[in-house]
Amino acid sequence: MLRLTWVQPEDLLGHELRQAALDGREPSRIAERWRAAGGGEAPLRAGASAEPASRYLRTLAKDLLDELADLPSSLKDAEPTDLETIKSLCPNWPSEPASSGTAEPAGGGVAGAVTPIRYEAAWLGRAVGCLLGKPVEKLPLEAIRQLARSTGNWPLSNYFTARGVPEDLTTKYPWNRRSATTSLAENIDGMPEDDDLNYPLLNLLLLQRHGKAFTTTDVARLWLDELPPGRTFTAERIAHRNLLLGLEPPHTARHRNPFREWIGALIRADVHGWTNPGNPSAAAEQAHRDAALTHTANGVYAAMFTAAVIAQAATARGPHDIHACLRTGLRVIPPASRLAQAIRQAIQLSRSHEDFGTVVDELHATYSPTHHWVHAIPNTALIAAALTHANGDFTGSICRAVSGGWDTDSNGATAGSIAALLAGAPCALPDRWTAPLKNRLATSIADFNGTGFDALARLTHELAHSPDHLRTPQPAPQVHEAPTHLEATRP
Repeated sequence: MLRLTWVQPEDLLGHELRQAALDGREPSRIAERWRAAGGGEAPLRAGASAEPASRYLRTLAKDLLDELADLPSSLKDAEPTDLETIKSLCPNWPSEPASSGTAEPAGGGVAGAVTPIRYEAAWLGRAVGCLLGKPVEKLPLEAIRQLARSTGNWPLSNYFTARGVPEDLTTKYPWNRRSATTSLAENIDGMPEDDDLNYPLLNLLLLQRHGKAFTTTDVARLWLDELPPGRTFTAERIAHRNLLLGLEPPHTARHRNPFREWIGALIRADVHGWTNPGNPSAAAEQAHRDAALTHTANGVYAAMFTAAVIAQAATARGPHDIHACLRTGLRVIPPASRLAQAIRQAIQLSRSHEDFGTVVDELHATYSPTHHWVHAIPNTALIAAALTHANGDFTGSICRAVSGGWDTDSNGATAGSIAALLAGAPCALPDRWTAPLKNRLATSIADFNGTGFDALARLTHELAHSPDHLRTPQPAPQVHEAPTHLEATRP
């Protein structure tokens, strides 16, 4: 029996009921109708329940998903998705720099253009952080701690290993099935495929074909041409399905998509920051046009925040500038949004506690009872906490991000990208992290399979510093527009 994950209506409904409660709607009556009909909860960690629902329950789930979408939200004014409205709520939105490739760094003075060496560090940092988190993705926090302690790797300071782990512990907490053979210290042989690296590669293609003035529709066409549907998850899979149903952005992000505030847009943000060094405003706007295909509100803000932090980090002077970078990221998201509040809380917790485990426990106590482990709000908060607590140090940042649980590979990847940019060069990253990657990554995106990080760095540098006025940027369509036909074309 094929149970395709992240698209079954009976599973989507449980996620939508939770999302509705988070984004200011009142779903209790609809939830009662669903349960009275025999409907169940959403799968806790997997993308599909074990058994399909009856035809009646599946039809009911579709109807209730549409009813939930029509419920009014008490948070709509504080958490818009339209870019101009977002900017109107951000009193300290960053100004454009005087010239491309230079910026006024946090400590004053003018930084030079970013070199390919710095981009190579960023690519390596993203890969290392992702690889560190892959074996323990989907595992609960206590499992991560026990597995690391059992091999003397706690506090976390190196890749996970199965050597020395008691059999009863791996029986209770098995490694991530897809990653166990490629992502433990004893079997790493280059960077294995992961969506956290696929999306940056896809965005290189996006900028090659359309420049920085790409539209959300350009993103959609590229996905239809180049992104295998089976390598998409959560909001990205829903948007892919919606495109095939004939929906246009931004309706692709809203139609029966309970994952629209999850982490998917955040993991696509790095290239937007890398290619706008010292220009967090442009990076955030670019990330918004990408994110609007799949996400709304806080899901979009997470991408904008990350892109702005990365753009600022690209021209920062060192790890200690992480705090200014995070402050810059907060300037591009609505200050009253749930995401902004979560990030501020996480930063404050990291400043208040010497033991990062205490920070993690408090974050989990706040968010785990109500948020899915892939939701953007707790994961972005954890990334900010890790970077703050580690003072931007590379090893400290990725290890804290992964040891905090939730979406471990994505959090490690983003923290690694930012901290490696701050480090400035591949030689600043410890060999124990980078040597196993062998300057090679696997991917299902276009012709990038087997590409070296040095080659990716050169391409990123070229895209960052090439003319970016191929055409006038077009904002994402407004949500009140009627969907029209979108036809995939190959260039």
